[in-house]
Amino acid sequence: MAYRKRWAAGATLAAVTLAGTVLTGCSDGDGEDSPARSVSEAASAVESAASSATDAWASATAEAGRKLDDIRDGVNVKDDVRLGSTATDGDGRTTVVLTVENTAGSEKSFAVLVEFEGSDGGFQDAVLVQVPDVPSGETAEATARSSHDLSGEVSAEVARAVRY
Repeated sequence: MAYRKRWAAGATLAAVTLAGTVLTGCSDGDGEDSPARSVSEAASAVESAASSATDAWASATAEAGRKLDDIRDGVNVKDDVRLGSTATDGDGRTTVVLTVENTAGSEKSFAVLVEFEGSDGGFQDAVLVQVPDVPSGETAEATARSSHDLSGEVSAEVARAVRY
């Protein structure tokens, strides 16, 4: 059990690192909370929840979900995100290419929570990916990369997707 907690905390910390790296410098310029800042705050909340929760993964993903809900003018668009097949990169990390489709009438950004699962359906990792500035009517790709080596046959699914 202690291994699972350390592993889950490490996985969520890596998701936080990825989200923070992608979101650095995002601002709406008026000093108010922007959707990108809300996603960054979600990443911080994930780190905080992971460090203190009994079930780090469940608490962290629940908090990320709440923060995704708080994105102003955000629309749930899980059906507008497609995942490719999982692969293993040169560093041994599991990756999956995701494609978002902007069906809105103007340029939008996306925040996508991708979960990696083992062949038994058990959780292995989760990452939060941002796809910024997708023009209306177009698609864009990004890659979700696991925070650590995942064992066995791994699949990926979109847990949440918000367009803003």
